[in-house]
Amino acid sequence: MKRYLSLAALLIAAPVSAAELPKPLATGMVNPESVVVGPDGKIYVTVIGEFDKDGDGAVVTIENGKAVPFVKDLDDPKGIALFQNWLFVTDKTKVLRINRQTGKSDVFAAAKAFPVEPKFLNDVVVDPENGLVYVSDSGAKGSGGAVYRINQKGGVSLVVDEKKLPGLNTPNGLTLDGSSHLILADFGAGTLHRIKLVDGSNEKIAEGMDGADGLTWDYYGRLFVSSWKTGKLFVIPRPGDKPVLVAEGFKSAADTCLDATGKFILVPDMKGGTLNAVLAQVPGAPVDDTALPLKTEVAFPDLKWTGWNPETASGRPNPLRPLVLTHAGDGSNRVFVGTQHGVIHVFPNDQKATETKVFLDIQDRVKYNDNTNEEGFLGMAFHPKFKTNGEVFVFYTPKKENKVNVVSRFKLSKDDPTKLDPASEEQIIRFENKLFWNHDGGTVLFGPDGYLYVIHGDGGAANDPQENGQNLGVLYGKILRLDVDNKADGKNYAIPKDNPFVDKKGARPEIWAYGIRNIWRMSFDRKTGKLWAGEVGQNLYEEINIIEKGGNYGWNIRESLHPFGAKGVGPRKDLIDPIWEYHHNVGKSITGGGVYRGKALPELEGHYLYADYVTSKIWALKYDETAKRVTANRTIKDPEKPVLSFGEDEQGEMYFLIVAANGKGIYRFVKQ
Repeated sequence: MKRYLSLAALLIAAPVSAAELPKPLATGMVNPESVVVGPDGKIYVTVIGEFDKDGDGAVVTIENGKAVPFVKDLDDPKGIALFQNWLFVTDKTKVLRINRQTGKSDVFAAAKAFPVEPKFLNDVVVDPENGLVYVSDSGAKGSGGAVYRINQKGGVSLVVDEKKLPGLNTPNGLTLDGSSHLILADFGAGTLHRIKLVDGSNEKIAEGMDGADGLTWDYYGRLFVSSWKTGKLFVIPRPGDKPVLVAEGFKSAADTCLDATGKFILVPDMKGGTLNAVLAQVPGAPVDDTALPLKTEVAFPDLKWTGWNPETASGRPNPLRPLVLTHAGDGSNRVFVGTQHGVIHVFPNDQKATETKVFLDIQDRVKYNDNTNEEGFLGMAFHPKFKTNGEVFVFYTPKKENKVNVVSRFKLSKDDPTKLDPASEEQIIRFENKLFWNHDGGTVLFGPDGYLYVIHGDGGAANDPQENGQNLGVLYGKILRLDVDNKADGKNYAIPKDNPFVDKKGARPEIWAYGIRNIWRMSFDRKTGKLWAGEVGQNLYEEINIIEKGGNYGWNIRESLHPFGAKGVGPRKDLIDPIWEYHHNVGKSITGGGVYRGKALPELEGHYLYADYVTSKIWALKYDETAKRVTANRTIKDPEKPVLSFGEDEQGEMYFLIVAANGKGIYRFVKQ
């Protein structure tokens, strides 16, 4: 599988059923085998020519429906992959490296560099993180096959052979599964295997796919598999699912890749001499990805933020960083916005509002600076009985302590009930002894059950070095559920009796769910009561989860739908997979939002709004509870500004927040 983000190629293809094929993108090639798309959208195809005839093979580019020679005089070129400025091509018993700009090639790994001289090098894939090259040797007549790793200096080492993978017949297609595992298609046995790269251990993940050849992930966790023998293209919708037929009618569907738009699978038909494009969808389970007829605009455009200045006293820029938008649930129809520096503002829910009032100012005790910008004032939640008890809960990083976060209760001032009293602070729970400043989480919110839910990330750095996510004895990498209306065991909270780990030895009873890396914003659907979370990924994937009692969401042995690290695992019954993932070619840091239940935009009803902080894209996702699948993931025209957070007002209308040098940090959704 070869997959790279790039400009859209000149590609026209119609939706495909399992019984029809679209018009080919290119014809007239003699045994086209493998395909890859460069960062400029250019399509490269290996053309074998006549089998076992040296010198008539080539790498061609597809231009205006024609195959144009790029590199000639090859022997039997098979697999092709791209890394940076290089194309890597398997050619019989050697691996070539081709400069993508000049077309100049050299031998990257000769036959003598392999532990055992290869018989028939086939597919190739490159790890985009480290440049390691993996190649399959199909062996001869069902034996002698292997998979090898090649480092950047051309050194070759064995990954698996018949000894490590008993029954290995004809190794063919390769694709990475995350960054720590490899998926191998066995052409002769019709099976797929997941291989752990650290030690070569493996497991069978699919069978009954005679002539399995190409393997291609799309951007949303769907694995497409071609069958050379049967001329078919299949898809495995989610890890562990059975293959579903996508298209048939090829003479011999060879090694595949994702096109530049991310919407089509490119399939060389070897015996047919063509290159084809098939819509990357699951037949019978389409996902609507069309744009919604909506746009975004600045909300409360005349609003001035009391006490905020766009410059510091020393003249440095001081952009507004609104991080939480919510309401009191008291019927007052007020909007409350908490800034990362530690101020809660309040104003009437009126688009003509002109000025905020300060509801709470704790800048004197909140730590925030741009170099450690995952700290600060990160969350607030109004008690369900705020109208009578005046309690608000906040999550913040204390200024005078190192790598600590706290959740505190504040109460309305007795002298001025329009404000919270900073002196009323009562710390509810502390997160201490963090090793790193990042992955703080910070969302606090009350559930329909009246309990306080708190998320804290895994403790920071990369890869969860302390393995907090899977450790039930620590609070990092967890969602907690607390009874803040009672106190017990010397704490300023009590444990709900139905928390899932109350009776588990060694487990913290506060835990509601675990296996979390760093959920950045979670919210309850006010209609269904379900808890939604946007989970920020590590190397390759972002994910959306629906949180269940006692659920293990996989980190750090899973990243989204994929195994992670040396201890990584495939899908297991005790692990809950996300309902949706997207690859880092789409976006690199999810901002979780909420399910829209407002009245102004009926086309958004029941859609989960979320964004990506790096790309600034915004989507509306629809999940079918009955079918347990996503049915829509539709884009909304965005303001091309990173989204910090989402929030909703008392009526259920949704807003999102951005960093704003001019103070215009709240946006809303409107019809185009």
